[in-house]
Amino acid sequence: MTDITIALSKGRIFDDTAPLLKAAGIEALDDPESSRKLILDTNRPNVRLVIVRASDVPTYVQYGAADMGIAGKDVLIEHGGAALCQPLDLNIACCRMMVAVPEGFDYESAVRQGARLRIATKYLQTAREHFADKGVHVDLIKLYGSMELAPLVGLADAIVDLVSTGNTLKANNLRAVEEIMPISSRLIINQAALKLKQKTIQPILDAFADAVKQ
Repeated sequence: MTDITIALSKGRIFDDTAPLLKAAGIEALDDPESSRKLILDTNRPNVRLVIVRASDVPTYVQYGAADMGIAGKDVLIEHGGAALCQPLDLNIACCRMMVAVPEGFDYESAVRQGARLRIATKYLQTAREHFADKGVHVDLIKLYGSMELAPLVGLADAIVDLVSTGNTLKANNLRAVEEIMPISSRLIINQAALKLKQKTIQPILDAFADAVKQ
């Protein structure tokens, strides 16, 4: 039977994926949170999991180091996922891509008056397209974490970031002012693998699709 490699990231996506994998008859033999292994065997000898950074999942799949993977829509947009087959929205790890500003900052007025805004984000492509569509002039500042800090210390007027509960924004005296798009995780498949390993991949894809419907 053809070997299959699935790329996953630790944390919420892995936890939310576990029931889908189980529905496909796949269970990791090690817990990625406690194991130092980056390649995890499963109960199926022809299926293995590789644990990578969330932002690297599309790269591993695109270049064939993994046959399949699970990545958030936010990651796929930044990667440029056109070269990847994305057959299924898994409806897991759901959140929203939002614009947020400090309390007291009149975002609507600034946009209306044509102000040039400084936006801190790690989602440069998403932010660039969003503000271009609105006709808003922005300077984008790339950050890799602690996005909420940027407006508080004067680095940026606003941020573009993922928001789940909004508690982190509130704790840092920020408020969401605009939703850019809803975000969830997708199953992605290497296009060559989809053709060459279809007999092995299709049952996994079908099991995922059935599990998502339930």
